[in-house]
Amino acid sequence: MRAALALARRGLGRTWPNPTVGCVIVRDGAVVGRGWTQPGGRPHAETEALARAGAAARGATAYVSLEPCSHHGQTAPCADALIAAGVARVVGALEDPDKRVGGRGYAKLEAAGIAVTRALLADDAAALNAGFLLRVRDGRPLVTLKVASSLDGRIASHSGASRWITGEPARARGHLLRAQHDAVLVGSRTALLDDPELTCRLPGLTAASPARIVADGHLRLPLTSRLVRSARTAPTWILVLPTTDASRRQAFQECGIELIEVPADDGGNLDLGAALGRLGGRGLTRLLVEGGGRLAAALLRAGLVDRVAWFRAPSVIGGDGVPAAAAFGIDRPDAAPRFVRDDALELGDDRLETYRVQR
Repeated sequence: MRAALALARRGLGRTWPNPTVGCVIVRDGAVVGRGWTQPGGRPHAETEALARAGAAARGATAYVSLEPCSHHGQTAPCADALIAAGVARVVGALEDPDKRVGGRGYAKLEAAGIAVTRALLADDAAALNAGFLLRVRDGRPLVTLKVASSLDGRIASHSGASRWITGEPARARGHLLRAQHDAVLVGSRTALLDDPELTCRLPGLTAASPARIVADGHLRLPLTSRLVRSARTAPTWILVLPTTDASRRQAFQECGIELIEVPADDGGNLDLGAALGRLGGRGLTRLLVEGGGRLAAALLRAGLVDRVAWFRAPSVIGGDGVPAAAAFGIDRPDAAPRFVRDDALELGDDRLETYRVQR
C-alpha cells in the first residue's frame, strides 16, 4: 500500500478534478502490475495497473489507495474492471467520499466474490488526497500558503525588491510545489510588482505547470504583462468583481484570459470564501498561494489557509521591509491562527518548514 501511495503522489497537480490514485497488483509475492491516475484524471490507476498485469491479474491482490469507482462516467467503473480481470482480493486505503461511490465500489467487489480489506493506511491516503476530500466536502480546494522570507519574516525590502531572498535550491523546490498543485494564485500587487510567469521551469516538468490565477478585482493588471501575453499557451484566470468595466473585461478576454466573477465582501474587496467556492466548482483540488502579504493576511483572517510552506533565508531585512502577512487585526496571541509543523528540510543555506492548520 505504501508503494500505491507513492505512485499516487506522482499525479499531484495533474489529475484534477479527479483524485490521484495509485494501484499495485501482487500475485504470488511479486508485483505484476502498477498504475497511477494519468493527467486529466484518466485513465484511472486500476485500469493502468491491470493493463500492465495482463493475465497475471487473475487470482492476484490489488492494493488501491482509494476505493475503486463504481459509477459510469467518461470511463467504465474500475470495480467492474477488477472483477473482469479476475482479481481475488482488493485492499483499499480510503473510502471514496464522492456520493456516486461512497462504499458502492467495495460492495460491488464483494458481491462478485472478491475479498475486500478496507482502511489500510487510511490516514496517509487522506493526507495525500486532502484537496480532493475538501472539495467534495466543502466545495473548495486545499489552500497552501507559500512564503519565502528572511529570518524576520520579510518578503521584500522597503523598495519592494524581492529577488532573490532565497537561494537556488529553495527556488527549485518552489517550482516543484507549483508542479504539485492544480493552480497558483497571486494578488494583483504581486502581479504588478513582480510581473511573474507562475510556471514550473524545472527540467522535464514544464508540462506540469499549474493554472495561473490573479486576484485582481478591478483588472489593474497591464495587458502587456507576462501573464496576459502568455495566456493563450497557459491557462490564466483572473478573479474580478461584478462592477469591473465591460470594455476592460473584453480586452482581457480577447487576450485569452478567463475572467471569474466573484462578489464583493463587506469591505468592497473580493470575497475570498466565494472565490474559493468558484475555483472548487471548476474542479480545483489544490491551490498554491504565492503572495503577497495582503492576500496572505486576508486568507489567514478568513480561516482559509490549510497548509503553509515557509522558505526561510538566513538574512535580516528589518522593519521597513514588506511583511509576509499584512496586518489583519489580531488583538491577542491566543487568537492567532495556529499551525502544526509537519516537516523541516534544509535547502542549501535556506530552510523549508511545512505546517498544517490546527483546527
